Amino acid sequence: MNLLLIGIAGGLGAIARYSTGALVEHFWPKDQFPWGTFVVNMLGCLVFGIVYALIEASQWTPDTQERIRLFVLIGFMGAFTTYSTYAFQSAALLEESKWGLALWNIVGHTGIGLILIFAGIWLGKTFA
Repeated sequence: MNLLLIGIAGGLGAIARYSTGALVEHFWPKDQFPWGTFVVNMLGCLVFGIVYALIEASQWTPDTQERIRLFVLIGFMGAFTTYSTYAFQSAALLEESKWGLALWNIVGHTGIGLILIFAGIWLGKTFA
């Protein structure tokens, strides 16, 4: 049942990501800056934070809270943008005063991610 919830929500999140990005790029073409992706990621962070706070403050049973987390935060938001999860996890580390881990998470995702993009491009071109 959990996988079904995540799968359905993931499909909806992917459609929402594409639609939101296309709408933004209709008004602000991406020839200068990837506005569609930027807006999707920032909107995802806002929505993730709101939903997380609402779930935590709710009077729902723990089982209901978990199903909503699975559907909205993992399924929908996971497909809409994984950046929101990365930002949330970084914020959680900062709130827990785990400064070193937070810095590693932020720098690691950005720095290592960029390095691996270039490595992947190089590998793809090498073996194409």
